[in-house]
Amino acid sequence: MTGLIVILCLILIIMVVGIVIFLYIRNRAREFSRELFGTEDIKKAAKELQVEYSSTPKSVSAMTSLLLPKISEDFPDFNYNEMKVRATNVLTSFLAAITAGSVGLLKDGNAELKQKLTDYIGSFTEKNLREHFDSVQLHRTEISQYRKSEGRCIITFQTSLECFRYTTDLSDGSIKSGSTEYKYQTRYNVDLIYIQDRSKIKSEFDHALGVNCPNCGAPLSPLGAKTCAYCGTPIVTFEFYAWTFNNIEEVSIE
Repeated sequence: MTGLIVILCLILIIMVVGIVIFLYIRNRAREFSRELFGTEDIKKAAKELQVEYSSTPKSVSAMTSLLLPKISEDFPDFNYNEMKVRATNVLTSFLAAITAGSVGLLKDGNAELKQKLTDYIGSFTEKNLREHFDSVQLHRTEISQYRKSEGRCIITFQTSLECFRYTTDLSDGSIKSGSTEYKYQTRYNVDLIYIQDRSKIKSEFDHALGVNCPNCGAPLSPLGAKTCAYCGTPIVTFEFYAWTFNNIEEVSIE
């Protein structure tokens, strides 16, 4: 009988200690939540944090003021505003193509970009999934890089955007990941490319990047050339079409 009483006392002590520990942890959690978020309700605080995260645009690497003079020196007729519009248009059409599962919606870009888009959509289709980018809203677009290598000149535009991003099952339309309630904040890099020297390019896709002379059909490869090197035909008006897009990728989120 005495042994039973001892056991019951031990159980009672353990329960009391457990309750005390629980209350201590709960109170500390509430204090932490109140100090950090201004409320003791941790679930409410977490939701508020998620709302704040979903409504705060990502910053971009803004190097336009530094790099544009260098670009203009190499390409005097480079129209920044036109190219910026093209970059944002190709990005939105790229995301729309993924959402619809149709490469045909891509409005700009070379064969390499189209192939990357095809592969990206296919990677989801193989799993019987479809990725969605709904209500896309662009925040800011800036030049983030300008580099010259392997006979190519590449200008990278970086865009911050928000959207509802989620993945659905192609069979029943059920949502497998992402959210239709909270916006997704992210950044994308869009590469604008110009072929400077065709003799140095390595990718087979790049052979279709340049423009041929409208008069003699010769390739217009010299950097910043104003006329065709073979027949002298002016080519300045065709500069806009010599630039194309070959890559779009999401920038890793911190």
